[in-house]
Amino acid sequence: MPQMMPLNWLTLFIMFSLTFILFNIISYYNFNYSTININTTQMKPKAMNWKW
Repeated sequence: MPQMMPLNWLTLFIMFSLTFILFNIISYYNFNYSTININTTQMKPKAMNWKW
């Protein structure tokens, strides 16, 4: 029936919109930053000999 077609389009739009929003939320919270461990004992200050 053509009278029910807008309701069908509305439900499809809502379903795809919610799926898209849910996918973006899951991707945002699932992303892990890689932690960089820097040992301060390995970092040695460089001796700079300034020649003025």
